Parts: sequence; C-alpha cells; structure tokens
Amino acid sequence: MRTVSAGRVSFAGRVAGRGVVTVELAGTDLRTTYEPVSPSVRKGDAVGAGEVIGVVERAEAHCGTASCVHWGLLRGETYLNPLSLLPPWLLGRGPSRLLPVLTD
Repeated sequence: MRTVSAGRVSFAGRVAGRGVVTVELAGTDLRTTYEPVSPSVRKGDAVGAGEVIGVVERAEAHCGTASCVHWGLLRGETYLNPLSLLPPWLLGRGPSRLLPVLTD
C-alpha cells in the first residue's frame, strides 16, 4: 500500500482486529486513513507521496476472496471524499478501483 501524499504517520496499528495507517498530510489540516493494512511504518515517521506504508491484509468479512482497501480522508472528525485528492483527469472514467502494483 502506498500513501497518496506526503505527510507524517499519526497512527499505525490495529483497530477492531484490522491494521490501520493514518497519515497527516503535510501543510494541511487533512489526514488519510488506509485499512486493512499491515503497517511497515510507525507513528511519527515522515512519508513521501507514493511511499510504501504497508501491505494490504485480506479482509474476507465483506470483500469475499479478493482483498480490498478502505481509503478515507478526514478534516477533524468530518469525513470527506478521498477522490478529491486525485487529479481531475483520473476522475469521471467509471468506478474507481485501486489495483495492485507489481514490482520486480
């Protein structure tokens, strides 16, 4: 799993049995959340845009046999649309899907 933007890890651990990573985005009052993720970062770590923050865990409770990621965006306690962080040219092309990144 890679972070969408640069920032600082404010949480990396388990919540209700699932791995969660929260990143406070640099220069903003926003934070992103990623779950279920087995973190490879720790609270306080600085991360760059696109940096690996962990590995997606299998969450069969509602994803069936496929893995899925819940990506959140918050300002304070208010949830916002995380797609607002993406450039406009990526939007409006049908349903959003995050695909695995294959590396050598």
